[in-house]
Amino acid sequence: MDRHPQASAFHEKGWLEALSRTYGYKPVVFTTARPCQPLNDGIVFCRVSSWITGTRLVSLPFADHCDPLLEGQGGNAQIVEFLRKECDQRRWRYLELRPSSPLRHDECGLNPGISYWMHELDTTGSLDEVFHRMHKNSFRRKIARAEREHITCQVGNSPQFVKEFYRLLLVTRRRHLLLPHPRNWFRNLVAAMGDKVQIRLALKDGVAVGAMLTLRHRSTITYKYGCSDERWHKAGVMPYLFWKLIGDAKTSNISRIDLGRTDLDNDGLIRFKDRLGATRERMTYYRYAPGKQSKAVEQWQASKFRNLCSILPDTLFTTAGSVVYRHIG
Repeated sequence: MDRHPQASAFHEKGWLEALSRTYGYKPVVFTTARPCQPLNDGIVFCRVSSWITGTRLVSLPFADHCDPLLEGQGGNAQIVEFLRKECDQRRWRYLELRPSSPLRHDECGLNPGISYWMHELDTTGSLDEVFHRMHKNSFRRKIARAEREHITCQVGNSPQFVKEFYRLLLVTRRRHLLLPHPRNWFRNLVAAMGDKVQIRLALKDGVAVGAMLTLRHRSTITYKYGCSDERWHKAGVMPYLFWKLIGDAKTSNISRIDLGRTDLDNDGLIRFKDRLGATRERMTYYRYAPGKQSKAVEQWQASKFRNLCSILPDTLFTTAGSVVYRHIG
């Protein structure tokens, strides 16, 4: 299925393997293909089973988007109608699709849910053209500042790269009052996806002060995670890392950088991606939820839980993330 023209890094077998190894989620594909026929289309889900948040089908957990990979007209309606019946019979809390582009209600039979901005950076022009589309103060001057500060960049996915990335991730997640993914999630991503996962470290005097993790699928790079030491923000660490990512994309025949989803009310991150020169479109998730629904899943992510992140010691901070993320999906 990852050969389908609408497939992304989140359809990769390695992404599904990492989800299964880390969280125990069970991948399943629903398709219009008959038994013994080639699998030319389908919608891939993971079944998330939790004694706290219930059982549900999600396409896909922790993916910013995951398009249905279907051929011709009517495939969506046929598969979703079957899934709605399964959802009713098995008493699942809900099923959720996370397409990158809108679905017609008469085609999918699902209700629109939460929306995000999805940013994408076109890298098909010359490197100079891409550079001059960036905001002068927010990016071009900060990139120059980073170079004057002798910030350097290294790329890899070795255990040492994962270690340095995770150290900075913990600092960043605590700063934003968010629990971190478990360390094994990143180890499993590298183990399952290999060189399709890259970590870029920004170094100052040999010490990592910024990092990003990206996924590659064909001619697209997906920026998935970023983190940094805020003491070096004024030195342009993150703009510098994005500039190095763009340079690497140009030499690797990458035509687009998927910058992922952004909450509609996250003005700072929206402005950052806009000033990078990216375009954005509204992206909406779709759900079918039979019966009366509780707010259990959403409550795990509610702001009242963030106070916990500011007081937990490091050991409990990472342990809490490992426990909670298993139930979020």
